[in-house]
Amino acid sequence: MLSESVTEDFEIDEEVSAELETFELEEGIRLDLGVTDVLGKSRSFVQGLIAQECVKVNGSPKKANYKVRQGDKIEVEFPTLRDSTAEPENIPLEILYEDEDVLVVNKRQGMVVHPAPGAWTGTMVNALLYHCHNLSGINGVLRPGIVHRIDKDTSGILVVAKNDTAHQGLAAQLKAHTMARKYRALVHGVVLEPSGTIDAPIGRDPSNRKRMAVVMHHSKPAVTHYEVLERFNETTYLEVRLETGRTHQIRVHMLYIKHPVLGDPVYGTRKNPFGLSGQMLHAAHLGFEHPRSGQWMEFDAPLPKVFAALLGKLRVD
Repeated sequence: MLSESVTEDFEIDEEVSAELETFELEEGIRLDLGVTDVLGKSRSFVQGLIAQECVKVNGSPKKANYKVRQGDKIEVEFPTLRDSTAEPENIPLEILYEDEDVLVVNKRQGMVVHPAPGAWTGTMVNALLYHCHNLSGINGVLRPGIVHRIDKDTSGILVVAKNDTAHQGLAAQLKAHTMARKYRALVHGVVLEPSGTIDAPIGRDPSNRKRMAVVMHHSKPAVTHYEVLERFNETTYLEVRLETGRTHQIRVHMLYIKHPVLGDPVYGTRKNPFGLSGQMLHAAHLGFEHPRSGQWMEFDAPLPKVFAALLGKLRVD
């Protein structure tokens, strides 16, 4: 089965009405197989359409393995294919470690990890391509070397693969949950428990498809562990450990327990007493087994200046 991370890259052209096709399929057939037969496209292309919610059943997106029922109306929205590659750009990178297989980077807040609609240049991938000539190609021309991501306004550590063998080894650790990932977060309110675990599935928010949410249907398991480091008057400083790695997982889970991350423009509160331009969330620690040597490696990145300054202010106040 094709991973979502290696589906073909395309975007829907918002200025041109996308072509639509509606049809029915044989009862009991998998959605991806049935659509592949009708369209005459590759199965990977169809799975890409499904992953981007361009295929709907009775008006709602379904998973690739959905079994078609009698009377189901299948609607396919054909996106505008984008023939694009990321270009090297001379953008400074904070490199914590590098060898022939991997590169460990401390991403600054505000930097997008890879090119996407609305941010085709100025990304970490553009900077990586300028810095080194060889990156793994598993995730395609727009995401070379990218094994895992953090949000634009989240700072911190990422490991990048320089070849496909390294990429496969690192991806396997992510899938097996053996890669150690710890974050630092400042959240609204006083968290009373000294530590806790949030075990709540995450999927698309049915009321806003641009957001994620804790939902019971069309979701994936998500587990986040947290520990209180310091408490302040109306704020708590946490260490957060990811067991799974869902989109916006920490931000969604913190909102779920009613302690959203400070400065979060999507999942936070309307109050922004400190005038923050992004969430106070930092990927502070990363540990993994080197994909070639098998040696366990650990890296730490200090808090960015804005985060450290706010933490210092809270300690004084």
